[in-house]
Amino acid sequence: MTRPINDTFLRALMREPTDYTPVWLMRQAGRYLPEYRATRAHAGSFMDLCHNAAFATEVTLQPLARFPLDAAILFSDILTVPDAMGLGLSFAEGEGPRFASPLRTEAAIKALEVPDMEKLGYVFNAVSEIRKALKNKLPLIGFSGSPFTLACYMIEGGGSDDFRHIKGLLFSRPDLLHRILDINARTVTEYLNQQIEHGAQAVMIFDTWGGILSGAAYREFSLAYMRQIVAGLKREHEGERVPVVLFTKGGGQWLTEMADTGCDALGLDWTVDIAQAYALVGSRVGLQGNLDPGALMGSPEGVAAETRRILDAVGTRPGHVFNLGHGISQHAPHDNVRVLVDTVHSHSRALRSSTSV
Repeated sequence: MTRPINDTFLRALMREPTDYTPVWLMRQAGRYLPEYRATRAHAGSFMDLCHNAAFATEVTLQPLARFPLDAAILFSDILTVPDAMGLGLSFAEGEGPRFASPLRTEAAIKALEVPDMEKLGYVFNAVSEIRKALKNKLPLIGFSGSPFTLACYMIEGGGSDDFRHIKGLLFSRPDLLHRILDINARTVTEYLNQQIEHGAQAVMIFDTWGGILSGAAYREFSLAYMRQIVAGLKREHEGERVPVVLFTKGGGQWLTEMADTGCDALGLDWTVDIAQAYALVGSRVGLQGNLDPGALMGSPEGVAAETRRILDAVGTRPGHVFNLGHGISQHAPHDNVRVLVDTVHSHSRALRSSTSV
C-alpha cells in the first residue's frame, strides 16, 4: 500500500513532524451541504444511500471538492452493525434511528450473535470504491461505534434522553449487558479489520455515549471493550501502519486510561482543555480536536479567533489533528467551514515558521 500524496493526517496521528496541522471534520459529508441533500433525495432514503457504493462514494467526496481537507471519512453509519444483527434499523424523515426489535428480553439477548460479515459487504464495497476514487490523494478513515454506544441504541431502540433501559440492565443484570458488549466488540473488531482489508488507512471508534457512565462503569462497560477491539485490530496493512483513534464524548476525565489502550490517538470533545490534555497524554498518543461545533454558528472572525486559540494552545507539539469536538451541525454556514479549514492551515504553518527562525 502506497501512502497517499497528502499523508499529513497519517503522520500527525503517528506523532511525526508535519509542515502544518491537518484538519478534517466529523460528519464532514452530511446535511449542511446542499449537494448531500440532493444526493440523498435521489437515493430515496438514508439507508439506500448507505447501501449504494456509488452514492456513498459521491457523498464522501463532496466536502473534499469544497474544502481543502486532509482526510476523507467513509460515508456510512455506526448503526449498520446492529442492523446486520437483525434488529431492523430504519430512519424516518425528521426523526432519529429506530430499531424494530430492541433488546429488551433475556431471550433476545441470548439469541444475539456476531453477524456474517457478508451482511455488511455494502460497507466494504464502499470503502473499496472510495479508495479508488481518491486516487491516492488523501487517506481514507474507516470507523465504527463503540460496543457500549451501539448497545445504547440496541437496548433503547433508538436515541434516548435518560438511557433508562440500558442503565436498568447495567444495574440489574450486568451479565446480560456484558454478553451484548462482548458480541459487539467481536463484531466491531472484524468489521474494522474488513474495512482495513478493503482500503481504510486509519480507523476511529466513536464512543458517543460512554460519557453518560460513572467512572467505574465506564471502565467496566466501555473502556474494557474498546481495549479488546484495539488489541484485535490489524495495525499494519500492506506494509503501512494503520492508526487507531478512540473518541469518548464526555470522556475528558479518562484520557490517561484511554491512552493506555494501545490506540494511536484520542479524540477530544470541546469541553477538554487541549493544553492540559497534552500535559497528560500528548507524549504517548496523538490528539484530535477540539473546536466547539457551535463556534461555526458565530461570525467568521469568531471562528478564526477560536481556531487560532486552540492552535496556539497546542503550539508546535507533534501529533495534533484539528477537528470539531463532535459532529458538524446541519446548520453550519459553508463560509465559516472554509474559514475554519483555511485558518488551521495558515496559522499552523505560521506557528511552525516562527519557531524555525
